[in-house]
Amino acid sequence: MNTISYPICTAFAGFRRLLTGPLNQVAIAAKLAIDRGSAEPVTIYEDATGRLVEVDIRGSDDEVLARLSSGLKDPDARGRGRPKLGVVAREVTLLPRHWEWLNAQPGGASVALRKLVEDARRTRDASDRRREVQGAAYRFIAAIAGDLPNFEEASRALFADDAARFAQLVAMWPPDLRAHAIQLAFGGASPATHATHG
Repeated sequence: MNTISYPICTAFAGFRRLLTGPLNQVAIAAKLAIDRGSAEPVTIYEDATGRLVEVDIRGSDDEVLARLSSGLKDPDARGRGRPKLGVVAREVTLLPRHWEWLNAQPGGASVALRKLVEDARRTRDASDRRREVQGAAYRFIAAIAGDLPNFEEASRALFADDAARFAQLVAMWPPDLRAHAIQLAFGGASPATHATHG
């Protein structure tokens, strides 16, 4: 039996946070807010990317969840390679001199490429991860807070990695929006599950 891994997302009604958690739970919270006649637009954002998530909330909760689960890729559906080991075959295009060098390495091209990738990951992981977090936080605030005061200056502080300045610039934003933006930008990409009741 396959278990579906839902991304961590956050739903907002206007600038009020409804719920942060797995997409299936967040989608139902968003549906409930809409069904109750929310006066504010209800939106869902994926925390890891900051991107808006489109969810079809028509029908019953079970129908919404069925559409969500059918829209996610099956993690066990893999192509060529060694699926049980998680190895996936893909095409790589290199110049002949690159192939010559790779093939001359101990273990051949595949082993050499894996070693190169692992070395690059070890040396660049922190900066790559920081860049991903900044990008996700920026996409989120651009989508929801682009018209709010200090947006441009806050964006500059985000990319300058200046947490104190960012917090100062977003201090007048609505509380839930401000807290989530700071969490995404400087507290990690997956905030703890948080529900606001009201």
